[in-house]
Amino acid sequence: MPANASSPTEVAPHIKREKIISLLKKKFDFENAHLRVPGKKGNGILSKCQSYDAPNQAKDLGIYPFFREIQGTEGSKVRIDDKDVISVSTNNYLGLTKDSRVIAAARAALEKFGAGCTGSRFLNGTLSLHKTLERDLSAFLNREDTIVMSTGFQANQGTISCLLGRKDVAFSDRENHASIYEGCAIAPGKTVRYRHNDMDHLEYCLKKHSGVDGKIIITDTVFSMSGDIANLPGIVKLAKDYRATVLVDEAHGLGVLGDRGKGLTTYYDLEKEIDIYVGTFSKSLGSIGGFVSGDARVMEYIRHKASAFIFTAALPPASVAGVTAALDIMNRETERLDRLRDNTAYIKKGFFDIGYQVNNNQVPIVPIKIGDEALTLFLNQLLFNDGIFASVAVSPVVPPLNAMIRTSYTASHTREDLDRILASFQKFGTELGIIPQ
Repeated sequence: MPANASSPTEVAPHIKREKIISLLKKKFDFENAHLRVPGKKGNGILSKCQSYDAPNQAKDLGIYPFFREIQGTEGSKVRIDDKDVISVSTNNYLGLTKDSRVIAAARAALEKFGAGCTGSRFLNGTLSLHKTLERDLSAFLNREDTIVMSTGFQANQGTISCLLGRKDVAFSDRENHASIYEGCAIAPGKTVRYRHNDMDHLEYCLKKHSGVDGKIIITDTVFSMSGDIANLPGIVKLAKDYRATVLVDEAHGLGVLGDRGKGLTTYYDLEKEIDIYVGTFSKSLGSIGGFVSGDARVMEYIRHKASAFIFTAALPPASVAGVTAALDIMNRETERLDRLRDNTAYIKKGFFDIGYQVNNNQVPIVPIKIGDEALTLFLNQLLFNDGIFASVAVSPVVPPLNAMIRTSYTASHTREDLDRILASFQKFGTELGIIPQ
């Protein structure tokens, strides 16, 4: 920070919210900072890189929140800058990432098969471990077949891009994950985005394209930023009425909702109505990777047509074995899911009681909507200084003036952790005028 700049963390408690915003915005506008950098020029395609200065401005103000170096993890805590902080910035919902049985399975696979597969699944990278996990997932979800892919992003991108043909139309919720957007973007077919969770608008779009034979409705079951739950019953009904296929991404639903964490499809008892089930291993199953599950003939087609699957190295042995062990634990130890739901209910009630408006469902994603980007980044830094490590979402991840602190909770959080989190949010929310005193 420049020598003549006041430290926001020092002055914030003594000035009102409007003055904080004014102070920060004199130097910082995250969305438009790259448009106002004098004297910096570039040539051709790289010119945008030379003029992009938003990260540096945030760093100068001491409110840059990204790429913090995590030095270690233990339960609900992470170590950053040589201090332990409570993390509310994790998708490890069931606390399985460091389970000793998961680590042991990963270690055994590492010793037996090595660090990687050195090739794609299509040619030389399919291990017995991959096939075991695929069978276990199919049995768990009561699906005919499953394909394990290297990331959840690829599972969406690869599946959508190979299914959506030139004459087909995809109907995608506007808040769907970027992997869904990109899968639609590289496919030869057309994509229509309907308003978030708006069944009237979805029906309008379907009716407008009723003459199209190949239609697919694509939705996250749990939306990663807002924590909203998709109106799956409404989507299924419209799919039947207009003869459309349904693809759901259960990235944040698996391990969170439904019987034994099978997802929103089970929560609504609609398993048989969903054609394609996409999921990830990087949330409740505590690792990395993704999968797509459904009818055996459909899966066979995707295996031979999805370029994101065919031309990518296979998921490493340790990850596959760790996920297999985590899936077994999730299936058997339902008390983890009970703790997660208890913690979710407790933290949401706590936020509501101190004056924050939060979503009222079983999803452990709890966004704290602030609005102003500078104020959001400032609050996030104050929380970190107080021992709370949270995520922050600003434009373009969310629309302008819709910035938020995105918090998420796990089975590993203790009641003491949750009370500390609430106390910190109450303290700084009151000081900054975000919630009433």
